[in-house]
Amino acid sequence: MTVLYQPQYVYLDHAFQKGMGVLCEDGKIKETGTLELLAQKYPEAKREVWDNLVMTAGTVNVHNHCFQSLLRGLSCDRPFLEWRDEALYRFSPRLTREDIYRGAVFAFSEMMKCGVTTVSDFFYMHTYGRESDEMIVKAAQDVGIRLVLARTMYDWDGAPAGYVEDVATATENTRELMKKYNGTGDQMVTVLPAPHSLHAASTEMVLAGHQLAREMGCCYHIHVAEEPFEVEQVMREHDGMTPIEYLDHIGVVDDSMVIVHGVWLKQAEIELLGRKGGKLAYCPSSNMFLADGITNLVDMKKSGVLIGLGTDGACSNNRISVFEEMRMAALLQKASTLNAMCLNYEDAFRMGTEDGGKLLGLPVGEIKAGNYADFVGVRTDVMSMQPISDSGEQILPNLVYSMQPDAIAHVVVNGETTMQDGKLLRISEPEVLEMVQQTMHSIGA
Repeated sequence: MTVLYQPQYVYLDHAFQKGMGVLCEDGKIKETGTLELLAQKYPEAKREVWDNLVMTAGTVNVHNHCFQSLLRGLSCDRPFLEWRDEALYRFSPRLTREDIYRGAVFAFSEMMKCGVTTVSDFFYMHTYGRESDEMIVKAAQDVGIRLVLARTMYDWDGAPAGYVEDVATATENTRELMKKYNGTGDQMVTVLPAPHSLHAASTEMVLAGHQLAREMGCCYHIHVAEEPFEVEQVMREHDGMTPIEYLDHIGVVDDSMVIVHGVWLKQAEIELLGRKGGKLAYCPSSNMFLADGITNLVDMKKSGVLIGLGTDGACSNNRISVFEEMRMAALLQKASTLNAMCLNYEDAFRMGTEDGGKLLGLPVGEIKAGNYADFVGVRTDVMSMQPISDSGEQILPNLVYSMQPDAIAHVVVNGETTMQDGKLLRISEPEVLEMVQQTMHSIGA
């Protein structure tokens, strides 16, 4: 079906414009232009009139752990290692296949209500082998969100047994999932290798993840320098080399690398990452919640590091809105540098949309011909989006700095309306909440 969307404003070519339309067909944006011209050119197109709505690309969440939504509110306000042991390690081994599915449905549904249309889920609960991963895929398909499964490769035996695989098993399982879902023409689901970190994946596991990424022509994701203890451990075990120095020493710092967090990097590491084409998945709220510290985005940008925004898991944030992360990214950098202009609302918005799409290697995050038809409609007739002058100058600052989630009216993913007037269409909110309650009773949290 050919559909012509006609919103009050649409974000095209990095500006909000009136009188413009977006024509979609077969899950993709076919053309943009003036409403008058598109209506004449495609008289058969179905009209979708979005009165009092701003249309913008759906946000791209480049780092999440969906099962952690079930652990929100547990072990809050603790140091990182206490939080990990008392929330993640204590409760996650109790989750069944059904619980894993429920947690993913819960996380993806809440994200969608916050305007997320693509999520990269860094998933490391492999108690049931590839069946665990398939629960995440099924949840994404049932909710209707676009999924990048960052299939975690984890072999530190200090973690719960369900997280751990040997190198050969992790590589085989990840490769089989990639062969099943990647390159099929339907990019609603793609799979990437994700060796967890230098403290939870051996050097052999990191090398295997990197090799798999090069073999399959994609990126790999890895947590790097989130906490000081990781930096200290790496330097102690590897002749004083810091994390990026050691990763470069073993040959895995290149344009296939996406590091997560990158809080405790030296200037030389930042410059090396940029020079080699590395990318950053930045999770400002999680870094604040866990008292990790503040990633140096200003120098990352100067060094040419591509930056996307992630929420991280919902028990270390505890919200899962990329619009929220835009605000936090901008404010946190201003506070840390004492420079109000170091990261502006346009920078933050681009990180949460267009740059997130580039980081994941998907044609999403921007409304333009050829991209997937993934976008949101935001109400202009709510207090948090006002005032808006005739010029429309305040729309983007209001989206980044003041908008509340109740302003998000419609969500479209792959050309399908998945939320209308604030209500999920694939699955009902009461049904999701009932799933959550069932799991809470079963795990005894």
